[in-house]
Amino acid sequence: MKLALRSGLRWKVSLAIAGVGALVAVALSLVVHNAARVSMLDNSRDVMDERVQVAQRFYETTGRLMLRAKLDDPALPKQLRDAADIGLRATYLQDSGDGAPEVWASVPLRNGKVLSIHTRFKDRFDILDDLDKALIVGSVSVVLGGCALGVLVGGQLSRRLRKAATAARKLADGDPDVRVREAIGGRVRDETDDLARAVDGMAEALQDRLEAERRVTADIAHELRTPVTGLLTAAELLPPGRPTELVRDRAQAMRTLVEDVLEVARLDGFAERAEMQEIELGEFVLRRVRAAAPDAKVKVVRDAYVSTDPRRLERILGNLLANAAKHGKAPFEVTVEGRVLRVRDHGPGFPEELLREGPSRFRTGSKDRAGKGHGLGLTIAAGQARVLGARLTFRNADPTAEGDGGAVAVLWLPESSPTATGSFPIIQVPD
Repeated sequence: MKLALRSGLRWKVSLAIAGVGALVAVALSLVVHNAARVSMLDNSRDVMDERVQVAQRFYETTGRLMLRAKLDDPALPKQLRDAADIGLRATYLQDSGDGAPEVWASVPLRNGKVLSIHTRFKDRFDILDDLDKALIVGSVSVVLGGCALGVLVGGQLSRRLRKAATAARKLADGDPDVRVREAIGGRVRDETDDLARAVDGMAEALQDRLEAERRVTADIAHELRTPVTGLLTAAELLPPGRPTELVRDRAQAMRTLVEDVLEVARLDGFAERAEMQEIELGEFVLRRVRAAAPDAKVKVVRDAYVSTDPRRLERILGNLLANAAKHGKAPFEVTVEGRVLRVRDHGPGFPEELLREGPSRFRTGSKDRAGKGHGLGLTIAAGQARVLGARLTFRNADPTAEGDGGAVAVLWLPESSPTATGSFPIIQVPD
């Protein structure tokens, strides 16, 4: 398993700018230091060369030494001795690594001796040390300034991207009025604007396509209601018998399917509104479960008064119980704990696709085409939960901690009334 480290964009930009600034500052400091040192050494050579010439003229005129000059100095470097042997005036740098280098100058005299002087020029190289300190301070200032600039630039870019991400999530949650370009704002035009426009264009195209599909589905289902109703009426006129029962059963199943498809289309259109009432949740659930699933066990851990739409809540509860009866196994348990409603069976549990992606129409979780139902029950329950502003989550019970396993659907009712469009349910995947 690879360990992924997440860091903000502003810090990445800051580190990049600071790194580049540090490299540039170090490179320039080295260039300036070396250039200043070379210039000082060349100037020191020139000064020593002039001094040794002055000392030579003075010695040849007066026979005395000046400027601390020496004759045949035993410490004279070998390079200068070699130059004097061939009659050349020369300078030499003797760098011991301790402080300023020692600068020598020598000249051969007519009497065969070698006149030489040497000094260190400590004052000049102290200036070089001050220059190094100034370069260090300047480099640190450049790095800190780069960090500050990176935080400013990266923070602005990161803020625009976070706004774009927030707007994109609202679009994914079904808010049709959100536009990413308007959300990020600002007068600066950069790549984030191109990204925002692309996302807005994609969202509009998807919304148009989904709306077209929803209208087609709703129109088809609406047109089917009349012939299906006629089919049911005609079935009632058939003589009693097994064939008649089969026709009535299939006609009723078709009618139920048409009504469910119409309900899904209305929920997808965000046109549904909840009619809120204050109810006692425990008593409400107890009465509805007794009518829909008499064999189910109801347990009220903690009762609560909630503001909700009783018809939609009954629809959610009925669909969850019907799904448990079709795909799970008894015993069926319904638990009320405050504003939380749980429906559990002891069957094989929800399929992995549902836990990962949430309920989807016409997907029952069966491996063959003979599975019961049409996959609309949980889709309708999730849509009605959204209208109520509630959360509907799905998970599988842990056999080691919660008995023999099974599917668990949890409805979290809100503390306040939902917004105009409600909120999408959050589908949780078990750890």
